[in-house]
Amino acid sequence: MFAAIVLFSTWIILGVPVAIVTLPWAILTGNVRPLYRWSIAVVRIGVRLAGIRIEAVWQKPLDPSKHYIFLANHVSNLDPPVLIPLLPERVSVFIKRSLMKIPILGFGMRLTSFIPVDRDGRVESAAESVEFGTRVLASGVHLLSFVEGTRSRDGRLQPFKKGPFYLAIHSGAPVVPVSVYGTESMMKKGSLRIFPGIAHVVFHPPLMPSDYTSRDDLMAAVREAIASGLPASMRGEAT
Repeated sequence: MFAAIVLFSTWIILGVPVAIVTLPWAILTGNVRPLYRWSIAVVRIGVRLAGIRIEAVWQKPLDPSKHYIFLANHVSNLDPPVLIPLLPERVSVFIKRSLMKIPILGFGMRLTSFIPVDRDGRVESAAESVEFGTRVLASGVHLLSFVEGTRSRDGRLQPFKKGPFYLAIHSGAPVVPVSVYGTESMMKKGSLRIFPGIAHVVFHPPLMPSDYTSRDDLMAAVREAIASGLPASMRGEAT
């Protein structure tokens, strides 16, 4: 439990003064870069002090002139703080709309163009998220989605949600499959306890949506790439 106390205490102790300084600046000037950069620095420090080491592999360098959709598997609440600081420049994330209601944090996420997602299954909700994501990409910001939609209880790949693939086809933005493992044993679903360890992140070569004849073909290619970077025991769908 000590690692969890260190992590959350660091985020609170450093995060409050960062919010006090950068939130008003973002509101007054419309410039969210200081808010984003300092917030990511706080996240990174907390992760490091909690004893979480990160081993990241980029299989192919990215073109800095392009903006990408990063699609990752999801095995732990530690995945976002491990993964987001590794991504280039500013990144917007698909998150549950309920998280936007968290005081201060939710406001900051709205300012930095995080994309709220409703899980009501309505076509209108999905279309709204796709349009929002397309605008964010056009503004020069990368996107991140945990493509299973929720954390896996046993670490194995679950069925993928279709929304991110509609966005990829609609926007034409290159897709980077991302494999994450190691965090599933450091912070399990339903628990706040954290165990120090090594988080492994594999960034696969980008895939161009235009190279695939359908959304399902692109989804299959992303799934194959993510699975290839995971231990064999995590590659199959959960039952």
